[in-house]
Amino acid sequence: MLIVSCGINTAFAQKTKKEKKAEKEAAIKNNIDARHYTFLATYMLPQRGSGKALTETYYDLKVSKDSVIAFLPYYGRAYFDVPYNGDGGMKFTSTKFSYDVKDKKKSGWVITIKPTDAKNIEYLILNISTDGYASLSITSINRDFISYDGYLK
Repeated sequence: MLIVSCGINTAFAQKTKKEKKAEKEAAIKNNIDARHYTFLATYMLPQRGSGKALTETYYDLKVSKDSVIAFLPYYGRAYFDVPYNGDGGMKFTSTKFSYDVKDKKKSGWVITIKPTDAKNIEYLILNISTDGYASLSITSINRDFISYDGYLK
């Protein structure tokens, strides 16, 4: 009897894990489709030099139906038309942008955002896994490419 009850409990726990994972994946997909999520950056990878852990918890990219708001640090080379007032991060708000989602089958989604009203930003690519981890790449007209690792909130 003891062996049978342990086997049932184990099977139930595994099913619950699978159900929780499926629920989390469905919630992430719903947020992506609704365009209502926040990417929290935990690590920065500049094109030149080494990466850096971001200890501040407020570096993020907020996506909604009508806006994309970026508040991210930047380390790298700037080429022209960049202010040198100490506020040189990837900080912008866009209300005019294209938003394209590609489903990577069972591994997640790739989202391409092209803001037309954010100065010097060409596009953003957000790779999101089914468990909520993500990477964000930003291509700018006048700065080196930069990427960030983090997760969706």
